[in-house]
Amino acid sequence: MSEELRDNGPVSDLLDPAVAARLKRTDDGLVAAVVQQHDTGEVLMLAWMNDAALQQTLTTGRATYWSRSRQEFWVKGETSGHRQWVKEVRLDCDGDTLLVKVDQEGAACHTGNRTCFDADLLPTTEGVRD
Repeated sequence: MSEELRDNGPVSDLLDPAVAARLKRTDDGLVAAVVQQHDTGEVLMLAWMNDAALQQTLTTGRATYWSRSRQEFWVKGETSGHRQWVKEVRLDCDGDTLLVKVDQEGAACHTGNRTCFDADLLPTTEGVRD
C-alpha cells in the first residue's frame, strides 16, 4: 500500500481537485460508499472512504476502504481473497455518498454471505408497496 494511505487525513492533493471539492465528508473525513454488483444491481455492502481510499480505488481498480473500527485502510479481498474489481464509481447529487459498482469475487460480507443485506427483512407498515 502506498505511503499516502497511512493516515485518515484528507489527501486532496492526490485526488482530482474537482472531485475533492464536490465531496461532503463526515467530521472524520469520510464518505459513505454503497457497493453494488455491476451487472445485477445487487447491493453488496456499505463501507467508508476518505480521499486517499477513493483515489486508490480510482487508480488501481481495486476497492479500497477506510475501516472505522481498525482505523486503517483495507483493500477488499486482500486477506480473504474476496476481491472487488471496480467497474465504475459515481458520486450522488449531494456529494455525500459514492456508488461503487464492482465485480465481486466470492462473499462481500465479513460473515461469509454474498451480501451484507440478506440477514434480516424488517417489517413494514400498512401502505408500503411490495
